[in-house]
Amino acid sequence: MIVIITGGTGLIGRALAADLVSDGHQTIVLSRAPERASGLPEGVRVERWDASTAKGWSPLAEGADAIVNLAGESIAAGRWTEERKRLIRESRLNAGRAVVQTVELATQKPRVVIQASGVGYYGPHGDQEVSEEASPGNDFLASVAREWEASTAPVKDMGVRQASIRTGVVLSAKGGALVRMLLPFRFFVGGPLGNGRQWLPWIHLADEVAAIRFLIEKEEASGPFNLTAPNPLTNADFSRAVGRVMGRPALVPAPGLAMRLAFGEMATLLLDGQRAIPRRLLDLGFAFRFPHAQAALQDLLG
Repeated sequence: MIVIITGGTGLIGRALAADLVSDGHQTIVLSRAPERASGLPEGVRVERWDASTAKGWSPLAEGADAIVNLAGESIAAGRWTEERKRLIRESRLNAGRAVVQTVELATQKPRVVIQASGVGYYGPHGDQEVSEEASPGNDFLASVAREWEASTAPVKDMGVRQASIRTGVVLSAKGGALVRMLLPFRFFVGGPLGNGRQWLPWIHLADEVAAIRFLIEKEEASGPFNLTAPNPLTNADFSRAVGRVMGRPALVPAPGLAMRLAFGEMATLLLDGQRAIPRRLLDLGFAFRFPHAQAALQDLLG
């Protein structure tokens, strides 16, 4: 296969590129600064793009098997000022438009566009199980996710399959949310965030990569897919699982009010959640390697 990855220097993109190359697939990562795109595995081709147009990279999509659009400013890189929120939204919509332009220009169009999104699409849902049929929320993350998915929807009118991946919290020992979660536990002050009752829709990085590849190759896979393990936990239960694996207590809560004062609106990432279930993935026959958090954490931290 020939697979193009936008946002390919992030946690998910790097792991996906490495997995594809290891299986002998031609893998192209797009970067605004190829000279700084270090750490990618040997065999990955890095090409420049401006993250907003088809300029310079559109010929690469000619006859490609898939474009995986992961590009967008990090939602957890800093407090959500109005300027930060604008960058988060515009970076995603610009990248989506660039993908659509490129598909439009291709004579031999890619077979599929895999479009990144997040479980924030649904907004907070309390204890209710959330499958892909659930309605979208109305907060900032939900509106960004809706627009992000819609940004590449026009490719469907060009005969190109589109699948949106609503990803949860990706667990990896190499970066991302888990590494930040571990620090308090290392100093014996780990515990739940806020009241701990919010749900944590997690997924092991290996399953995230495997699910993306599954959706690339599964011709009948289109529309939204929750990329979350089938057994979400409350934040308190997840904290206890981390404590068991690390041999540390999980008794010291981080007060919700203090977190909202410290992080502002961005605290929703930590204090609100979704009991998201990957129903459509399971219905298509995808098998999770790590369906339970304890095994996932043992694999990553053992």
